Amino acid sequence: MAETKTTVTAASAKANSSHQPKKSNNAFAMLAVPVCIVIGILFYMFVLGNPNNFQGGVINDNSHPVEEGLGKWFGTVYMGGIIVPILISVLLICITFVIERFLYISRAKGKFSGAELVRKVQYHLANKNVDAALAECDKQKGSVGNVLKAGLKKYKEMITNTELDTEQKIQAIKQEIEETTSLELPMMEKNLVFLSTIASVATLLGLFGTVLGMIKSFSAMSASGAPDSGKLAGGISEALINTALGISTSAVAIIMYNYFTTNIDSITYAIDESGFTLTQSFAANHK
Repeated sequence: MAETKTTVTAASAKANSSHQPKKSNNAFAMLAVPVCIVIGILFYMFVLGNPNNFQGGVINDNSHPVEEGLGKWFGTVYMGGIIVPILISVLLICITFVIERFLYISRAKGKFSGAELVRKVQYHLANKNVDAALAECDKQKGSVGNVLKAGLKKYKEMITNTELDTEQKIQAIKQEIEETTSLELPMMEKNLVFLSTIASVATLLGLFGTVLGMIKSFSAMSASGAPDSGKLAGGISEALINTALGISTSAVAIIMYNYFTTNIDSITYAIDESGFTLTQSFAANHK
């Protein structure tokens, strides 16, 4: 009865440790997206749409940005139309999650590389010094260190276990590593879905804004009498502004998504290597 209670308590503690970060990250995502949208809209209205960015301080269909300074660029982007604040919001969301993932994955890498940690642990296990190996995991403070630490604790427990044979002990170590890995990897991949989605959506939004701009241009060309050159140029400008914003936002999302997945793959490889090291060491030292 006491053993069952201990098992349940350990399982509950492990579940709580896995769910708490997820709730925290979900709360961050739920808060970050609407905040970025509000900031994007306000930036469009009050910064890009500042009358000082336009000649004569007047904003209408025939307005032109000032000819020099930062106001020239702000006014030009503002003339991109209603899709611009949406694209700015998407860009802010992208930057927010890039920063969030960069900080998290930097922590997941630890103080030194997982490959270096595996080599140190391998050396200590060869000398049958499990405590020194555990100390190295504490120093690393990364995902590989967390997985190795859990595996080493089970490793240490199996050394004194007299009820299981060697194969069963190895399986117990493997299971512990797999369970800990299943908690670490999802947290590293968390929120990457925002970047992968933005990589596609930003391009489509930019294309939509481009189409709206071209519709305005062709409407000006099809007007009776001489076409309005101002409206024609304004439509083309709107199309190009949306294209530029959409492509640049998509490019940032794609580059950073690939950067993060590459780093996660290297951490995953180190975790796999650490699991192999533990099981091989136990098999060699405790036949």
